[in-house]
Amino acid sequence: MIPEWTAVNEAYDTLSPKERIGQFIMPAAFINDTEEDIQAMEELIREHGIGGLCFFHSKASAATNYEGKKEVVYNEKSRQRLQELIERYQAASTIPLLIAIDAEWGLAMRVEETDQFPYALTLGAAKDKQLITQVGQTIARDLRKTGIHWNFAPVVDMNVQPENPVIGYRSFGEDAHAVTENARAFIKGMKAEGILNAIKHFPGHGNTKVDSHLGLPVLEDSKKTLMQTDLFPFVELINEGVDAVMVGHLAVPALTDGKIEAASLSPAIIKGFLRGELGFEGVVVTDAMNMHAISTAYETPGELELAAFTAGNDILCYCPEPVAGIQAIFENGEEADIKTAFKRIWALKQKAFQEPKKSPQYLPEAVNLNSCLAKSCITLYCGEPDGIKHFVKQGFVVVECGSGAQADSGVVVDSSSLLVDGKSFSDRIKNEFDVGVFKTATQSMEEIQDGLAEQENILLVLRPPQVKPQYQFGLNQEELKLVRELYANKQLVIYHFGNPYMIRALGLFNTLATVMLYQDFPEFHAVAWQHFMGEVEAKGKLPVSLA
Repeated sequence: MIPEWTAVNEAYDTLSPKERIGQFIMPAAFINDTEEDIQAMEELIREHGIGGLCFFHSKASAATNYEGKKEVVYNEKSRQRLQELIERYQAASTIPLLIAIDAEWGLAMRVEETDQFPYALTLGAAKDKQLITQVGQTIARDLRKTGIHWNFAPVVDMNVQPENPVIGYRSFGEDAHAVTENARAFIKGMKAEGILNAIKHFPGHGNTKVDSHLGLPVLEDSKKTLMQTDLFPFVELINEGVDAVMVGHLAVPALTDGKIEAASLSPAIIKGFLRGELGFEGVVVTDAMNMHAISTAYETPGELELAAFTAGNDILCYCPEPVAGIQAIFENGEEADIKTAFKRIWALKQKAFQEPKKSPQYLPEAVNLNSCLAKSCITLYCGEPDGIKHFVKQGFVVVECGSGAQADSGVVVDSSSLLVDGKSFSDRIKNEFDVGVFKTATQSMEEIQDGLAEQENILLVLRPPQVKPQYQFGLNQEELKLVRELYANKQLVIYHFGNPYMIRALGLFNTLATVMLYQDFPEFHAVAWQHFMGEVEAKGKLPVSLA
């Protein structure tokens, strides 16, 4: 038994060669696994000295069920289950496990019945950056209480490709300086609670149209352009000091002398550019190695893990073949590389298991923090406040299009529970003004069309079911047709509770007024109502260009 955090050289000498390599391995652990699978994980930990685990909701969640063929089962006790599994797995390990999770917008990204905070794109609109720090700190405090040491966040990719199927809303925006500022604020909050960070997805996954879960994206920009755009936040934050860099599965020929290879498997990018040119000395962790951008090219178990380690990664996240990977690195890895990677991981573990400083800072409850964020983020995209006032005096009816945003991480969320009856923006309008309210989620299109025949002014409330751009953000063909007809023939004021890129996709550029709310949270509906009544000013700034 090794004393928990003995000197690194002593620890290295005490462990066997394979036990040292085991510290590089971070398999996926599933909160909603079977007892048989849980026992198999315990055996893997005991027998092979696994260094850490990355938790996912289940084998049917988005991170592992790319085609969406498996049904995600709702489990209201997922958080309790997660804590129990962490305790079981830690008990099975001689050396404390480093526990990681993707919690970009909170545990809710992976766990039901936990606090959810706005997506990074929404935070990018916030005028008050202290609120972003509070989000980072609140999430971190939640992770620490659960037994998690490492948040694979923040995303510092640039949001410059409206059709990006996997980053988009997870990015703070399109401006490199603003992305850096917002990420810095988020990291500051996590640091206050002693939670590790990992900026991702190096060297920048924002300007791509291919989902690396399914294929290999290629970023074609020149190195000069990359240094001013996608790479800028990474360079700035690395210089300031971050715990880890997560390398993405995308090809960047400008950094590999034209060779098309995944950054996560590229010695030129990791050892040559990230380590050599940028001087990063912290831990490098792969993006999930089960992703098809890299996993389908290796048939022999262990080859993928060896390739990732040889390229310069320290921690292999979600490696498909942990045991074969340990053996392959044992047989083929360079001793100097093994020792260097071990030292980095050991230092990271020492930092993770230090008793965090007790922060005296009061943090608001999630509902209050989200209310403050809504007031800081709400954005008047076009039009003037006086135009809305005049619109109200003229008279109007409401059309609510869409059923409300669902969770976009593979975790089942009953969206109807997010808003109490009568508290949605549309319901508040109906109760105050006694106007007609038509909802595509509950009424036939014929009924809606009949009700709008004599109406000129339409308050269009957009509640798209999904935040990703695929399939027109989840709106059906009838809804899309209705929106386009209203835009062409009526005077519109739009309140949009979703991804602002939907306004671009539907070409809704010129209205009497368009107000961006970004999130379909109760707190954002409440602030939308306050704005409509003239009680709240729209202070946010759109973090992406729509024209």
